[in-house]
Amino acid sequence: MTRLIITLILVLLIDIYVFQAVRTVAAAWAPGARKAAYVVYWGISLFTLGTLLLALLTRGTAPNPVRMQVANVLFILFISKLVVVLFLFLDDLVRLTQWLSNALRGPEQPKFNLSRHKFMSQLALFMGAIPLGTLIWGMVKGAYSYQVKRVTLRFPNLPAAFDGFKLLQITDMHSGSFHSGEPLEEAVALINKQAADVVVFTGDIVNNVASEVEPYVPTLAKIKAPGGVYSILGNHDYGDYVEWPSRDAKIHNLNTLKEHHRRAGWDLLLNEHRVLERNGQLIALLGVENWSTRMNFPRYGSLSRAYAGTEELPFKVLLSHDPSHWDGEVNTHYQDIDLTLSGHTHGMQFGVNIPGFKWSPVQYVYKQWAGLYRKGRQYLYVNVGLGFLGYHGRVGFLPEITVFEFRRG
Repeated sequence: MTRLIITLILVLLIDIYVFQAVRTVAAAWAPGARKAAYVVYWGISLFTLGTLLLALLTRGTAPNPVRMQVANVLFILFISKLVVVLFLFLDDLVRLTQWLSNALRGPEQPKFNLSRHKFMSQLALFMGAIPLGTLIWGMVKGAYSYQVKRVTLRFPNLPAAFDGFKLLQITDMHSGSFHSGEPLEEAVALINKQAADVVVFTGDIVNNVASEVEPYVPTLAKIKAPGGVYSILGNHDYGDYVEWPSRDAKIHNLNTLKEHHRRAGWDLLLNEHRVLERNGQLIALLGVENWSTRMNFPRYGSLSRAYAGTEELPFKVLLSHDPSHWDGEVNTHYQDIDLTLSGHTHGMQFGVNIPGFKWSPVQYVYKQWAGLYRKGRQYLYVNVGLGFLGYHGRVGFLPEITVFEFRRG
């Protein structure tokens, strides 16, 4: 209860602080417009406080689309207000510094610079509107703006029969975050339109529990490729972030999830490999369970098991959900694995992604976090994901379908 009270007080103090900027900017408005601005501001603030109180009192109940959308709106409002607070605080800090400086010089009181204060209030509200508008756009539009990315890779050791081979990667569907099946139907149609030879899915088909993906299994079963559809598990697929009534319940959930992969017609690779054949020539597709160098993520993968039996094959592709596996094991102990395909980072679903420049806060956590990386003859590609988790939107790093074309040479 103490934490609840402290949280509500902090939110209320932020609202009061931001209101100072609203009041300053609206001071010159007509009385009716000023009153309307105050009513709208405090109406939104009271809604935020009430919803936050309800959420904190009822936490632990199963989320639903309405609760998740409301949570995202609260998050966006909070982030936007924090930006306003930052600029207001900087203005107050400057004024405090000037006041102390003048106080040390003598008894004369410093004059309050109203024009500068109004400008800083306007600037603070403008800067707060940027994340507000951007994050709302990310929810309304960015979450389902599927992007097809095409990557051509050349390998001198690629068997001649696989020259021109097309492999399509999707990852991090997080089906528990979808509000309906329509966006996924659109994604599947776009996937099939690429006419890839093989389709792979690199983990996190759910947020937490197997039941989340069950309604979408018939849709996922529509994904077709002549060479097959292959998948692996990600850290969210094991049910590690749920309190289960028993160990057997958790095991049953994982087995159910594996069955959903099979019902969709996906070949789930659990620390194993498959040999792909084309005109009598062979390459290996390896798939490991989750393996991370970060201690807060589970390590179930065994690359040694997946690798066993592929030693003599001339070309190898590895599916591994967490990109930290590449530096942690792949390019140090398995240097004949030509390409590793990962996901996991989502590009944090937020950042700047323009030709020649990309930035996201996740880059301070993961060395390889989006796009193509190379060390020597080995490649890693990190797909930023098809779905979303937490924030129900995407800004900068839009949902991705990646088509690789292998070329010999």
